[in-house]
Amino acid sequence: MTPRPRPPLPSRVPWAAPLYVGAVQLGAYATARLPARRRTELLRAHSTNVANLRAGHWGTLLTSAGFVEEPLPVPYGAALLTVLGTAERRWGVRRAAGVFAAGHIGASLLVHAGLRARAHLRGPEDPTPHAVDVGASYGFYATLGALAASVPHRGIRTAATAGLLALGIRPVLRRGRTFTDAGHLTALALGTAIGAGIRAGRHTAHGTPGKGAKRGYAVADR
Repeated sequence: MTPRPRPPLPSRVPWAAPLYVGAVQLGAYATARLPARRRTELLRAHSTNVANLRAGHWGTLLTSAGFVEEPLPVPYGAALLTVLGTAERRWGVRRAAGVFAAGHIGASLLVHAGLRARAHLRGPEDPTPHAVDVGASYGFYATLGALAASVPHRGIRTAATAGLLALGIRPVLRRGRTFTDAGHLTALALGTAIGAGIRAGRHTAHGTPGKGAKRGYAVADR
């Protein structure tokens, strides 16, 4: 049986990704104009740090993605826009936003658990419970991992996923690592798992039961 051809990508123009990146950048410039103390207080109030989450400020799991410590450098801003825009075009606004949010929130919670354990061991002298922890990087890494893990071609998918995970592991192994490095690796791993799920769901939706469908998957997934 001839394998069923894959449907073309929908011809949608990304709009949510540019809107989000632009809002974050404009907010960063506005925040940078505040007095240093006020700026630090604002960023800390929206951080997913131990102090905020322990106090029940769970809204920071969402608002932290809307703030950055400094205006985005042009290369990083372009990369963020490209990755989020690609995800929006491939999956639509809802799914792309879901991947971003799952990576951002999931990595933030896992990092929070690790930092809370560390604070318990180190005691009051540990400054990390009140650290500034904002930004789009967890969602960015998760979306990037999901895109890599959902590539149809098996060889490209394997190389892209392995390369990203290797890049994510390297900072964690260095002596001067930070909890943000661990968060990036965690977000990548979460995104990779989400991307694998998206790809599996796409195969199920586009396939037909029986021997012919399985043969079609094998051809399409070389």
